[in-house]
Amino acid sequence: MSILTAMLLGIVQGLTEFLPVSSSGHLVISQHFMSDFEQPGLLFDVVLHLGTLGAVLVFFWREVQLVLSGLKPGPDGASGRKLIVLLIVGTIPAVVAALLFKDSIEASFERLSVVGIALCGTGIWLLVSSRQSSHSGSEKRGLDRVEPVDAAIIGLCQSVALVPGISRSGSTIGAGLLRGLEHAAAARFSFLLSIPAILGAAVFNLKDVSDVSDAVWPSYLAGCLTAFVVGYLAIGLVIRFLESQRFHLFGYYCLIMGGAVLGYVALGHA
Repeated sequence: MSILTAMLLGIVQGLTEFLPVSSSGHLVISQHFMSDFEQPGLLFDVVLHLGTLGAVLVFFWREVQLVLSGLKPGPDGASGRKLIVLLIVGTIPAVVAALLFKDSIEASFERLSVVGIALCGTGIWLLVSSRQSSHSGSEKRGLDRVEPVDAAIIGLCQSVALVPGISRSGSTIGAGLLRGLEHAAAARFSFLLSIPAILGAAVFNLKDVSDVSDAVWPSYLAGCLTAFVVGYLAIGLVIRFLESQRFHLFGYYCLIMGGAVLGYVALGHA
């Protein structure tokens, strides 16, 4: 894999990790149409995710500091400790799903039809959650009022996003909106929840590091850096779409993209 190819995939990852359109699904689609691309396995996808993890840490550094404050004893760390507990509760479903269905999840990355169906599901979910949130007359809650039951439901939605084509950010932000969270709170909790998810995936795939030759690491690192820069810009774009009540537009995109993929598969091209 060339450095240029890795950077192109880094752009795709950076854009789609935070835009609610499924980064894994778009990576599968992109790799399918690169005739000279040889699938390097999940480790390369993890490296790209580490780039976007860096973008989250930088963009939400205040929230990350709040989480870190929970490691300190005393009343000053109470808010941070609550947030740590919520992140743990929200992470458990994805960990369980990854351990139980690892082989099936990896196999789904080879099936373009799965991506098409999943993208359509993401599109419907985004439209429904956005509509319900905008028509709800109940008071919206901030990040400080997220409860364990909210975290558990959002975490369940995150576990489904292990399937390529199901957007992690879209499923978790949508769940947060349906639970009555403010747009900003739903986005912040979703992105914070990505930190343990990405770190967990990285640790889980460390065993594959020895299988990667030294010659391909420059390409891996180029993809990682590209994903970081583009991902940072994409986070700001998602926040603006949420604040302007245009989040549902991503749902239409996912439906169109999913339909196009399924049509491509139906014509016998995959």
